[in-house]
Parts: sequence; C-alpha cells; structure tokens
Amino acid sequence: MPKIRRTKKRPPEGWELIEPTLDELDKKMQDAEMDPHEGKRKCESLWPILKVHHQKSRYLYDLYFRRRAISRELYDYCIAQGYADANLIAKWKKPGYENLCCLKCIQARDTNFGTACICRVPKSKLEEGKIVECISCGCRGCSG
Repeated sequence: MPKIRRTKKRPPEGWELIEPTLDELDKKMQDAEMDPHEGKRKCESLWPILKVHHQKSRYLYDLYFRRRAISRELYDYCIAQGYADANLIAKWKKPGYENLCCLKCIQARDTNFGTACICRVPKSKLEEGKIVECISCGCRGCSG
C-alpha cells in the first residue's frame, strides 16, 4: 500500500474512475503480504507480492500509454504516490521488454554467471516439456 501523504493537494481529475481498481489491488497486496509462508521456499513467499505489484503497474501503463484513458497529470500523480513502479514502466516502453515481469530478471549482477534470468530466454530456445520458473518472481517466461 502506498504511503499516505498528508497534503492539501487534491487528486487530479479522473481519479474517481481508477480509485476503485487501485483500492482492490491494494487489498490484494495486503492479502499477499499476510498470506502464510510456511512450507514455501524463501523466494516463493515473495512471488504473490511481486505479481500484484506488476498488476498495478501494468494497469496504469495500459490506461495511459495504450488506451489513453487518463491524463498525464493523473499518471504522474499515481507514480508520485507510489501506485506504480516508474522504472518498470520505463522498461516496458523499450523494444524487447514489453512483457518484462520485474526488474530483477534483467539485472545481471543478481545471477551466478552474470547473465539475465532464465525467464528471459525465449521458449523456442528451451527444451520441449521443460517448465521454467524464475527464482526471483515466479514468472514462467516473459520474453515471448
């Protein structure tokens, strides 16, 4: 859930249209945070949180860049309030990263051999029948 800022500035016009969806995603985030993690690997306990984070960012990205349903002012307000990840959205605008699941998957310093995550390998290059699951976010292939 984003930080509550106590400013006298009102949200921009159009906030009423997207607020219910963002509130619903915030509730999903709270449920993911409170979900018991007994019996799961350490990395698996974070996967639902990263999934909801991705959904919130993708929702605002689609509204502003694809459907042109919200104004720039409202988009900037949502980014400033912490409803979406600006760095992840910036990557989605670049060719080849349109379906990127999280920023951890493209950071080479977090892997053993200094390469990208396994979910960034195209499915055509992998063995048939092999299920690939990213360790950092649980993605099953975001390269296409």
